[in-house]
Amino acid sequence: MARDVRQVVAGLLTGSMLIMLCNMVKRDHFDPIYVENLSVQYDLVKVSKQSLVKLSDSTSGGIWRENFSLKPCWRKPLSTTNEEQAKGYIFFNLTDNPEDHITQIANAVVVAKYVGATLVLPEIRGTQTGHKRQFGDIYDIERFMTSLDGTIQVVKDPPLEASKVNITNIKVPFMVTKDFIESKIQPIFKAKGNLMLTTNLSPSTMAKAKEIIKKDNIKMDPYACLAIFGSLELQQELNQLVSSMIGTLRSLSYKTNGQFVAVDLKLESLGNLCKGNVIKTKDCFNAKDIGEFLKKIGYQRHTTIYLTQSGWHGSLDDFRKIFPNTFTKDAIIPAYEKAKYQITKSSDFEKVIDFQICTQADVFVPTISNLFYTNVVAKRIASGKTEVLDPTQKDSTSSSIVNYVSPYISKKSHWAYSCFC
Repeated sequence: MARDVRQVVAGLLTGSMLIMLCNMVKRDHFDPIYVENLSVQYDLVKVSKQSLVKLSDSTSGGIWRENFSLKPCWRKPLSTTNEEQAKGYIFFNLTDNPEDHITQIANAVVVAKYVGATLVLPEIRGTQTGHKRQFGDIYDIERFMTSLDGTIQVVKDPPLEASKVNITNIKVPFMVTKDFIESKIQPIFKAKGNLMLTTNLSPSTMAKAKEIIKKDNIKMDPYACLAIFGSLELQQELNQLVSSMIGTLRSLSYKTNGQFVAVDLKLESLGNLCKGNVIKTKDCFNAKDIGEFLKKIGYQRHTTIYLTQSGWHGSLDDFRKIFPNTFTKDAIIPAYEKAKYQITKSSDFEKVIDFQICTQADVFVPTISNLFYTNVVAKRIASGKTEVLDPTQKDSTSSSIVNYVSPYISKKSHWAYSCFC
């Protein structure tokens, strides 16, 4: 009998050790990643059924308009035109803001198509003199050229006779049209042969463009749609980095089924917007305001939040008190990748990362009405991710999430809808 007792005790001890070992393996290999030195304390409260209902409640099928059935509308017209290729080249440069690239590339493709020119791959110019990157540092060159094959001719480098010395600079509007090209650009191209395009992205021009689009319900040119939604992809290594960071955010979001919210919150931009405002308007927020907004409409304390701010700043502490599970790119990017892409030293890759994460997040919350907001939403519409909340909408005292759905989505007022059927 004594031997049986010893065997039972030994069995219990062995079983306990196996359970402890399994827990250790689970914690090391399967539990969400914990980012050190962030003082993040995870809330132990589980997501309640009421909170989930509050965030998904609607009249029928959710508050978000489903776009998964949308199909590209540009394929048919692209196969019906076959203009003769003219002799001449279209040059253009990209800024270091990825939200600008969509418009700049769309304009260049449309102009090249209608004048029959060959498009030269652009360089990406920084704000500092002499700072530039190659197109392939950010985007997949082969994908870009292949997607436009049969529409326009694209070359990496022009022949020597098409020297940039012999080109004419020309400025085009935010959304260049076929009529504008035929009346303003075609005559110059025929006379000069080579053009350097610059897209006018000044704030005043952007404001006028928004009003025209809203008033006249302008549809995008099909070739612009192809350029924006069918040709631009990140180069492989950068795409893998973004995917890895999104995977980390999803791991940290284990209490909300791997979902996270991306907030475009850059303190410098918000400071410039609010500068000189004695009375705070509905368009002027600080970090705490955005945190209170998300809490008011039903997001729980444990929700994972990604902020586009570069590095942590003391003024974000109030936000983290509301949502402890808040991160910036510096906290979730691997150290070796941070060194490789010169994060904190050069802002161009940071901007690309922010744009992509905001595009792919489960929910996107802009804090400023600008081109970043507009073009992130364009990409989200194309992928069916229409979960966009605009804090400036409706009565600021309302706690109903339905009242804050971006009008781009609720009213289908975004130009991207004209690219899809």
